[in-house]
Amino acid sequence: MPSFIVEGGQSLSGSIRPAGNKNAALPAIAATILASEPVTLRNIPRIGDVETLLELVASLGAEVHWDDDNQVTIDASSVSTGTVDRALSERIRASLLLAGPLLARFGKVDLPPPGGDVIGRRRMDTHFMAFEALGASVQLTSGFEIEASELRGADFFLDEPSVTATENAIMAAVLAKGESSIRNCASEPHVQDLCHLLNAMGAQIQGVGTNQLKVTGVPEVGGTTYTVGSDHIETGSFIGLAAVTGSEIVVEGAPVQHLDSTLLGFKRLGVQVSVDGDTLTVHGDRPCEVASDAFGAVPKIDDGPWPAFPADLTSIAVVTATQCTGTVLVHEKMFESRMYFTDKLVGMGARIILCDPHRAVVVGPSTLQGTSLESPDIRAGMAMLIAALGARGTSRIQNVTQIERGYEKIDERLRALGARIERREVP
Repeated sequence: MPSFIVEGGQSLSGSIRPAGNKNAALPAIAATILASEPVTLRNIPRIGDVETLLELVASLGAEVHWDDDNQVTIDASSVSTGTVDRALSERIRASLLLAGPLLARFGKVDLPPPGGDVIGRRRMDTHFMAFEALGASVQLTSGFEIEASELRGADFFLDEPSVTATENAIMAAVLAKGESSIRNCASEPHVQDLCHLLNAMGAQIQGVGTNQLKVTGVPEVGGTTYTVGSDHIETGSFIGLAAVTGSEIVVEGAPVQHLDSTLLGFKRLGVQVSVDGDTLTVHGDRPCEVASDAFGAVPKIDDGPWPAFPADLTSIAVVTATQCTGTVLVHEKMFESRMYFTDKLVGMGARIILCDPHRAVVVGPSTLQGTSLESPDIRAGMAMLIAALGARGTSRIQNVTQIERGYEKIDERLRALGARIERREVP
Protein backbone atom coordinates (compact mmCIF):
# COMPACT_ATOMS: atom_id res chain seq x y z
CA MET A 1 0.00 0.00 0.00
CA PRO A 2 1.52 3.36 -0.97
CA SER A 3 2.16 6.16 1.49
CA PHE A 4 3.43 9.74 1.37
CA ILE A 5 6.42 10.86 3.39
CA VAL A 6 6.06 14.62 3.83
CA GLU A 7 8.62 17.03 5.27
CA GLY A 8 6.55 20.05 6.22
CA GLY A 9 7.26 23.67 6.99
CA GLN A 10 8.47 24.54 3.48
CA SER A 11 7.25 27.61 1.63
CA LEU A 12 6.02 26.77 -1.87
CA SER A 13 6.00 28.84 -5.03
CA GLY A 14 5.23 28.61 -8.70
CA SER A 15 2.16 27.81 -10.77
CA ILE A 16 -0.15 24.83 -10.94
CA ARG A 17 -3.06 23.95 -13.20
CA PRO A 18 -6.18 22.15 -11.95
CA ALA A 19 -6.95 18.85 -13.64
CA GLY A 20 -10.23 18.07 -15.36
CA ASN A 21 -13.24 17.92 -13.06
CA LYS A 22 -13.39 14.43 -11.57
CA ASN A 23 -17.10 14.74 -10.87
CA ALA A 24 -17.73 15.76 -14.49
CA ALA A 25 -15.54 13.04 -15.98
CA LEU A 26 -17.39 10.19 -14.26
CA PRO A 27 -20.93 10.95 -15.54
CA ALA A 28 -19.43 11.79 -18.95
CA ILE A 29 -17.96 8.29 -19.12
CA ALA A 30 -21.31 6.79 -18.08
CA ALA A 31 -23.11 8.86 -20.73
CA THR A 32 -21.09 7.24 -23.53
CA ILE A 33 -23.20 4.10 -22.93
CA LEU A 34 -26.06 5.96 -24.63
CA ALA A 35 -24.13 6.66 -27.84
CA SER A 36 -24.36 4.66 -31.07
CA GLU A 37 -20.93 5.99 -32.11
CA PRO A 38 -17.54 6.60 -30.44
CA VAL A 39 -17.26 9.51 -27.99
CA THR A 40 -13.93 11.21 -27.32
CA LEU A 41 -13.51 12.91 -23.94
CA ARG A 42 -10.71 15.42 -23.37
CA ASN A 43 -9.18 16.77 -20.15
CA ILE A 44 -10.04 13.57 -18.27
CA PRO A 45 -8.03 13.20 -15.03
CA ARG A 46 -6.01 9.96 -14.90
CA ILE A 47 -7.12 9.00 -11.39
CA GLY A 48 -8.30 5.87 -9.61
CA ASP A 49 -12.05 6.49 -9.83
CA VAL A 50 -11.85 7.22 -13.57
CA GLU A 51 -9.81 4.07 -14.24
CA THR A 52 -12.29 1.95 -12.26
CA LEU A 53 -15.33 3.32 -14.08
CA LEU A 54 -13.58 2.75 -17.42
CA GLU A 55 -12.97 -0.86 -16.34
CA LEU A 56 -16.68 -1.17 -15.61
CA VAL A 57 -17.66 0.24 -18.99
CA ALA A 58 -15.18 -2.09 -20.71
CA SER A 59 -16.56 -5.06 -18.76
CA LEU A 60 -19.95 -4.31 -20.33
CA GLY A 61 -18.41 -4.72 -23.79
CA ALA A 62 -17.35 -1.17 -24.67
CA GLU A 63 -14.04 -0.46 -26.40
CA VAL A 64 -11.94 1.95 -24.32
CA HIS A 65 -8.76 3.57 -25.62
CA TRP A 66 -6.56 6.23 -24.03
CA ASP A 67 -5.48 8.47 -26.92
CA ASP A 68 -3.03 10.31 -24.65
CA ASP A 69 -2.60 10.99 -20.94
CA ASN A 70 -5.88 12.89 -20.58
CA GLN A 71 -7.97 11.96 -23.62
CA VAL A 72 -10.00 8.78 -23.87
CA THR A 73 -12.23 7.43 -26.65
CA ILE A 74 -15.10 5.10 -25.76
CA ASP A 75 -17.10 3.10 -28.30
CA ALA A 76 -20.07 1.59 -26.48
CA SER A 77 -21.93 0.47 -29.61
CA SER A 78 -21.12 -3.19 -28.86
CA VAL A 79 -22.43 -3.13 -25.26
CA SER A 80 -25.18 -5.75 -25.05
CA THR A 81 -26.00 -6.16 -21.36
CA GLY A 82 -27.34 -4.16 -18.46
CA THR A 83 -25.75 -6.40 -15.83
CA VAL A 84 -22.93 -4.66 -13.98
CA ASP A 85 -19.92 -6.47 -12.50
CA ARG A 86 -20.29 -6.71 -8.72
CA ALA A 87 -16.62 -6.56 -7.71
CA LEU A 88 -15.93 -3.46 -9.78
CA SER A 89 -19.18 -1.79 -8.72
CA GLU A 90 -18.32 -2.16 -5.05
CA ARG A 91 -15.07 -0.23 -5.58
CA ILE A 92 -16.64 3.04 -6.64
CA ARG A 93 -19.70 5.15 -5.86
CA ALA A 94 -19.93 6.32 -9.48
CA SER A 95 -20.98 2.83 -10.63
CA LEU A 96 -24.48 4.02 -9.75
CA LEU A 97 -24.24 6.43 -12.71
CA LEU A 98 -24.50 3.48 -15.09
CA ALA A 99 -28.11 2.84 -14.06
CA GLY A 100 -29.65 5.69 -16.08
CA PRO A 101 -27.93 5.07 -19.42
CA LEU A 102 -28.22 1.27 -19.21
CA LEU A 103 -31.93 1.54 -18.38
CA ALA A 104 -32.47 3.96 -21.27
CA ARG A 105 -30.64 1.74 -23.73
CA PHE A 106 -31.72 -1.77 -22.71
CA GLY A 107 -34.85 -1.26 -20.60
CA LYS A 108 -33.29 -3.29 -17.82
CA VAL A 109 -30.33 -2.91 -15.47
CA ASP A 110 -28.99 -5.17 -12.71
CA LEU A 111 -26.69 -3.10 -10.51
CA PRO A 112 -24.93 -4.18 -7.29
CA PRO A 113 -24.69 -1.68 -4.42
CA PRO A 114 -22.01 0.95 -5.14
CA GLY A 115 -18.91 1.61 -3.04
CA GLY A 116 -17.23 4.97 -2.40
CA ASP A 117 -16.07 7.19 0.43
CA VAL A 118 -17.15 6.44 3.97
CA ILE A 119 -18.51 9.89 4.82
CA GLY A 120 -21.95 8.92 6.11
CA ARG A 121 -25.19 7.71 4.62
CA ARG A 122 -25.65 8.59 0.96
CA ARG A 123 -29.28 8.13 -0.08
CA MET A 124 -30.19 6.37 -3.30
CA ASP A 125 -33.98 6.72 -2.99
CA THR A 126 -34.01 9.84 -5.19
CA HIS A 127 -32.56 7.82 -8.08
CA PHE A 128 -35.30 5.21 -7.77
CA MET A 129 -38.05 7.84 -7.54
CA ALA A 130 -36.80 9.42 -10.76
CA PHE A 131 -36.72 6.07 -12.60
CA GLU A 132 -40.24 5.22 -11.37
CA ALA A 133 -41.50 8.62 -12.55
CA LEU A 134 -40.21 7.75 -16.02
CA GLY A 135 -42.09 4.44 -16.00
CA ALA A 136 -39.60 1.96 -14.53
CA SER A 137 -40.09 -0.53 -11.73
CA VAL A 138 -37.41 -0.97 -9.07
CA GLN A 139 -36.74 -4.15 -7.10
CA LEU A 140 -34.29 -4.07 -4.19
CA THR A 141 -32.65 -7.46 -3.59
CA SER A 142 -28.92 -7.89 -3.07
CA GLY A 143 -28.62 -4.92 -5.42
CA PHE A 144 -30.97 -2.98 -7.67
CA GLU A 145 -33.04 -4.52 -10.47
CA ILE A 146 -34.60 -1.76 -12.55
CA GLU A 147 -36.82 -2.51 -15.53
CA ALA A 148 -39.05 -0.61 -17.95
CA SER A 149 -40.83 -1.84 -21.05
CA GLU A 150 -40.78 1.78 -22.20
CA LEU A 151 -39.47 4.98 -20.63
CA ARG A 152 -41.90 7.87 -20.97
CA GLY A 153 -41.28 11.53 -20.37
CA ALA A 154 -42.75 12.90 -17.16
CA ASP A 155 -42.97 15.97 -14.94
CA PHE A 156 -41.43 15.16 -11.57
CA PHE A 157 -39.85 16.77 -8.52
CA LEU A 158 -36.68 15.34 -6.98
CA ASP A 159 -37.06 15.08 -3.20
CA GLU A 160 -33.52 16.44 -2.81
CA PRO A 161 -31.15 18.14 -5.29
CA SER A 162 -28.88 15.10 -5.45
CA VAL A 163 -26.11 15.45 -8.04
CA THR A 164 -25.92 11.81 -9.09
CA ALA A 165 -29.72 11.36 -9.01
CA THR A 166 -30.09 14.42 -11.24
CA GLU A 167 -27.48 12.99 -13.63
CA ASN A 168 -29.16 9.58 -13.70
CA ALA A 169 -32.57 11.17 -14.31
CA ILE A 170 -31.18 13.24 -17.20
CA MET A 171 -29.49 10.27 -18.86
CA ALA A 172 -32.61 8.13 -18.56
CA ALA A 173 -34.85 10.91 -19.90
CA VAL A 174 -32.66 11.57 -22.96
CA LEU A 175 -33.99 8.48 -24.78
CA ALA A 176 -37.46 8.46 -23.16
CA LYS A 177 -40.51 9.11 -25.33
CA GLY A 178 -41.86 12.62 -24.94
CA GLU A 179 -40.80 15.54 -22.78
CA SER A 180 -39.56 15.43 -19.21
CA SER A 181 -39.57 18.31 -16.75
CA ILE A 182 -37.19 17.59 -13.88
CA ARG A 183 -37.59 20.00 -10.97
CA ASN A 184 -35.39 20.61 -7.90
CA CYS A 185 -32.35 19.52 -9.92
CA ALA A 186 -28.78 19.81 -8.81
CA SER A 187 -26.99 22.42 -10.94
CA GLU A 188 -23.31 21.97 -10.04
CA PRO A 189 -20.67 22.60 -12.73
CA HIS A 190 -20.35 18.86 -13.33
CA VAL A 191 -24.10 18.53 -13.93
CA GLN A 192 -23.84 21.38 -16.42
CA ASP A 193 -20.91 19.61 -18.12
CA LEU A 194 -22.99 16.44 -18.51
CA CYS A 195 -25.85 18.38 -20.11
CA HIS A 196 -23.51 20.13 -22.54
CA LEU A 197 -21.95 16.78 -23.50
CA LEU A 198 -25.33 15.14 -24.06
CA ASN A 199 -26.52 18.06 -26.18
CA ALA A 200 -23.35 17.74 -28.26
CA MET A 201 -24.28 14.05 -28.74
CA GLY A 202 -27.72 15.04 -30.05
CA ALA A 203 -29.85 15.25 -26.89
CA GLN A 204 -32.31 18.10 -26.34
CA ILE A 205 -31.86 19.56 -22.85
CA GLN A 206 -32.94 23.04 -21.84
CA GLY A 207 -32.43 24.98 -18.61
CA VAL A 208 -28.78 23.99 -18.10
CA GLY A 209 -27.41 25.62 -14.95
CA THR A 210 -30.84 26.02 -13.34
CA ASN A 211 -32.80 23.81 -10.95
CA GLN A 212 -35.39 22.90 -13.59
CA LEU A 213 -34.46 21.00 -16.72
CA LYS A 214 -36.57 20.16 -19.73
CA VAL A 215 -35.48 17.07 -21.63
CA THR A 216 -37.12 16.21 -24.94
CA GLY A 217 -36.51 12.56 -25.71
CA VAL A 218 -34.76 11.59 -28.94
CA PRO A 219 -34.56 8.17 -30.67
CA GLU A 220 -30.78 7.97 -30.34
CA VAL A 221 -27.64 9.98 -29.64
CA GLY A 222 -24.35 9.75 -31.51
CA GLY A 223 -20.68 10.43 -31.11
CA THR A 224 -18.85 13.68 -30.40
CA THR A 225 -15.64 15.12 -28.98
CA TYR A 226 -16.03 17.01 -25.72
CA THR A 227 -13.65 18.75 -23.30
CA VAL A 228 -14.43 18.45 -19.59
CA GLY A 229 -14.04 21.64 -17.54
CA SER A 230 -11.35 22.29 -14.93
CA ASP A 231 -11.97 21.08 -11.39
CA HIS A 232 -13.27 23.80 -9.06
CA ILE A 233 -12.73 21.55 -6.04
CA GLU A 234 -9.08 21.03 -6.90
CA THR A 235 -8.75 24.79 -7.39
CA GLY A 236 -10.16 25.37 -3.90
CA SER A 237 -7.73 22.79 -2.53
CA PHE A 238 -4.80 24.76 -3.97
CA ILE A 239 -6.12 27.96 -2.36
CA GLY A 240 -6.08 26.19 1.00
CA LEU A 241 -2.62 24.77 0.27
CA ALA A 242 -1.18 28.24 -0.30
CA ALA A 243 -2.72 29.61 2.91
CA VAL A 244 -1.59 26.74 5.14
CA THR A 245 1.99 26.73 3.83
CA GLY A 246 2.26 30.53 3.79
CA SER A 247 2.99 30.54 0.07
CA GLU A 248 2.15 32.56 -3.01
CA ILE A 249 0.84 30.12 -5.60
CA VAL A 250 -0.53 30.87 -9.06
CA VAL A 251 -3.43 28.69 -10.25
CA GLU A 252 -3.65 28.78 -14.04
CA GLY A 253 -6.67 27.78 -16.08
CA ALA A 254 -9.01 28.06 -13.09
CA PRO A 255 -12.80 27.75 -13.66
CA VAL A 256 -13.37 31.28 -12.36
CA GLN A 257 -17.02 31.28 -13.45
CA HIS A 258 -17.68 28.56 -10.86
CA LEU A 259 -15.69 29.98 -7.93
CA ASP A 260 -17.94 32.68 -6.44
CA SER A 261 -18.91 30.78 -3.29
CA THR A 262 -15.45 29.24 -2.94
CA LEU A 263 -13.66 32.59 -3.04
CA LEU A 264 -16.22 34.06 -0.64
CA GLY A 265 -15.61 31.25 1.86
CA PHE A 266 -11.83 31.65 1.78
CA LYS A 267 -12.19 35.43 1.96
CA ARG A 268 -14.10 34.90 5.22
CA LEU A 269 -10.99 33.12 6.50
CA GLY A 270 -8.84 36.06 5.44
CA VAL A 271 -7.18 34.36 2.47
CA GLN A 272 -6.35 36.92 -0.21
CA VAL A 273 -6.79 35.92 -3.86
CA SER A 274 -6.27 38.03 -6.99
CA VAL A 275 -8.15 37.15 -10.19
CA ASP A 276 -6.90 37.95 -13.69
CA GLY A 277 -8.92 36.21 -16.38
CA ASP A 278 -8.69 32.49 -15.61
CA THR A 279 -5.58 32.92 -13.45
CA LEU A 280 -5.72 33.08 -9.65
CA THR A 281 -2.85 34.31 -7.52
CA VAL A 282 -3.23 33.11 -3.95
CA HIS A 283 -1.36 35.39 -1.53
CA GLY A 284 -0.93 32.83 1.20
CA ASP A 285 2.26 34.56 2.30
CA ARG A 286 0.15 37.41 3.69
CA PRO A 287 -1.46 37.23 7.16
CA CYS A 288 -4.86 35.52 7.19
CA GLU A 289 -7.36 36.87 9.72
CA VAL A 290 -10.88 35.51 10.06
CA ALA A 291 -13.48 38.18 9.27
CA SER A 292 -15.97 38.38 12.14
CA ASP A 293 -19.66 38.81 11.43
CA ALA A 294 -21.46 42.02 12.42
CA PHE A 295 -20.96 43.09 16.05
CA GLY A 296 -18.06 40.67 16.45
CA ALA A 297 -20.13 37.49 16.07
CA VAL A 298 -18.30 34.26 15.23
CA PRO A 299 -18.57 33.71 11.44
CA LYS A 300 -19.66 30.49 9.80
CA ILE A 301 -18.67 28.62 6.67
CA ASP A 302 -21.38 26.21 5.66
CA ASP A 303 -22.00 24.12 2.58
CA GLY A 304 -25.17 23.56 0.60
CA PRO A 305 -26.53 22.75 -2.85
CA TRP A 306 -24.94 24.69 -5.69
CA PRO A 307 -24.15 27.57 -5.87
CA ALA A 308 -23.42 27.46 -2.12
CA PHE A 309 -19.96 26.64 -0.73
CA PRO A 310 -19.16 23.10 -1.97
CA ALA A 311 -19.41 20.25 0.51
CA ASP A 312 -16.20 18.77 -0.91
CA LEU A 313 -14.27 21.85 0.28
CA THR A 314 -15.36 21.83 3.92
CA SER A 315 -12.43 19.58 4.89
CA ILE A 316 -10.06 22.00 3.16
CA ALA A 317 -11.72 24.94 4.91
CA VAL A 318 -11.17 23.31 8.31
CA VAL A 319 -7.44 22.80 7.85
CA THR A 320 -7.07 26.29 6.36
CA ALA A 321 -8.80 27.80 9.40
CA THR A 322 -6.21 26.24 11.72
CA GLN A 323 -3.67 28.70 10.29
CA CYS A 324 -5.87 31.82 10.31
CA THR A 325 -6.13 34.24 13.23
CA GLY A 326 -9.57 34.04 14.78
CA THR A 327 -12.47 31.68 15.38
CA VAL A 328 -14.83 30.19 12.80
CA LEU A 329 -17.61 27.59 12.78
CA VAL A 330 -17.49 25.14 9.87
CA HIS A 331 -20.88 23.49 9.32
CA GLU A 332 -20.91 20.47 7.00
CA LYS A 333 -24.62 19.82 6.50
CA MET A 334 -24.63 17.00 4.00
CA PHE A 335 -22.58 14.06 5.34
CA GLU A 336 -22.57 13.05 8.98
CA SER A 337 -19.15 11.36 9.03
CA ARG A 338 -17.02 13.77 7.01
CA MET A 339 -15.88 15.86 10.01
CA TYR A 340 -14.49 12.95 12.03
CA PHE A 341 -11.07 13.42 10.45
CA THR A 342 -10.61 16.51 12.65
CA ASP A 343 -9.29 14.32 15.47
CA LYS A 344 -6.18 13.78 13.31
CA LEU A 345 -5.67 17.55 13.08
CA VAL A 346 -6.14 17.87 16.84
CA GLY A 347 -3.41 15.27 17.25
CA MET A 348 -1.16 17.52 15.16
CA GLY A 349 -1.82 20.48 17.47
CA ALA A 350 -4.87 22.13 15.94
CA ARG A 351 -7.42 23.74 18.25
CA ILE A 352 -10.69 22.29 17.05
CA ILE A 353 -13.88 21.51 18.96
CA LEU A 354 -16.05 18.95 17.20
CA CYS A 355 -19.49 20.02 18.36
CA ASP A 356 -21.36 17.17 16.65
CA PRO A 357 -20.97 15.10 13.45
CA HIS A 358 -21.69 18.18 11.33
CA ARG A 359 -20.10 21.16 13.09
CA ALA A 360 -16.58 22.07 14.17
CA VAL A 361 -15.29 25.24 15.81
CA VAL A 362 -11.74 26.09 14.75
CA VAL A 363 -9.54 28.55 16.67
CA GLY A 364 -6.36 29.65 14.96
CA PRO A 365 -3.59 29.98 14.34
CA SER A 366 -1.99 26.89 15.81
CA THR A 367 1.37 25.25 15.22
CA LEU A 368 0.98 21.84 13.61
CA GLN A 369 3.45 19.01 14.22
CA GLY A 370 4.17 16.18 11.79
CA THR A 371 2.76 12.77 12.69
CA SER A 372 1.51 9.49 11.25
CA LEU A 373 -1.84 9.83 9.45
CA GLU A 374 -4.20 7.74 7.36
CA SER A 375 -6.46 9.03 4.62
CA PRO A 376 -10.13 8.12 5.29
CA ASP A 377 -11.59 9.62 2.09
CA ILE A 378 -10.54 11.76 -0.88
CA ARG A 379 -11.18 15.22 0.55
CA ALA A 380 -10.11 14.56 4.15
CA GLY A 381 -7.00 12.89 2.74
CA MET A 382 -6.13 16.02 0.75
CA ALA A 383 -6.82 18.16 3.83
CA MET A 384 -4.39 16.06 5.87
CA LEU A 385 -1.79 16.26 3.12
CA ILE A 386 -2.10 20.06 3.20
CA ALA A 387 -1.79 19.99 6.99
CA ALA A 388 1.35 17.84 6.74
CA LEU A 389 2.91 20.28 4.26
CA GLY A 390 2.28 23.14 6.68
CA ALA A 391 3.41 21.26 9.79
CA ARG A 392 6.79 21.19 11.48
CA GLY A 393 8.67 17.95 11.02
CA THR A 394 7.88 14.81 9.06
CA SER A 395 4.52 13.13 8.48
CA ARG A 396 3.65 9.75 7.01
CA ILE A 397 0.27 9.56 5.31
CA GLN A 398 -0.95 6.02 4.70
CA ASN A 399 -3.68 4.79 2.36
CA VAL A 400 -2.91 7.55 -0.14
CA THR A 401 -4.77 5.67 -2.87
CA GLN A 402 -7.81 7.43 -1.37
CA ILE A 403 -6.28 10.82 -2.24
CA GLU A 404 -5.19 9.58 -5.67
CA ARG A 405 -8.76 8.57 -6.46
CA GLY A 406 -9.48 12.29 -6.81
CA TYR A 407 -6.17 14.13 -7.38
CA GLU A 408 -4.06 13.23 -10.39
CA LYS A 409 -0.32 12.72 -9.74
CA ILE A 410 -0.63 15.03 -6.76
CA ASP A 411 2.82 14.24 -5.34
CA GLU A 412 4.55 15.09 -8.65
CA ARG A 413 2.60 18.31 -9.08
CA LEU A 414 3.28 19.45 -5.51
CA ARG A 415 7.00 18.68 -5.85
CA ALA A 416 7.02 21.08 -8.82
CA LEU A 417 5.97 23.78 -6.33
CA GLY A 418 8.83 22.91 -3.98
CA ALA A 419 7.02 20.49 -1.68
CA ARG A 420 9.13 17.79 -0.05
CA ILE A 421 6.94 14.78 -0.59
CA GLU A 422 7.91 11.23 -1.48
CA ARG A 423 5.63 8.39 -2.52
CA ARG A 424 6.66 5.02 -1.13
CA GLU A 425 5.27 1.58 -1.68
CA VAL A 426 4.80 -0.24 1.62
CA PRO A 427 4.22 -4.02 1.68
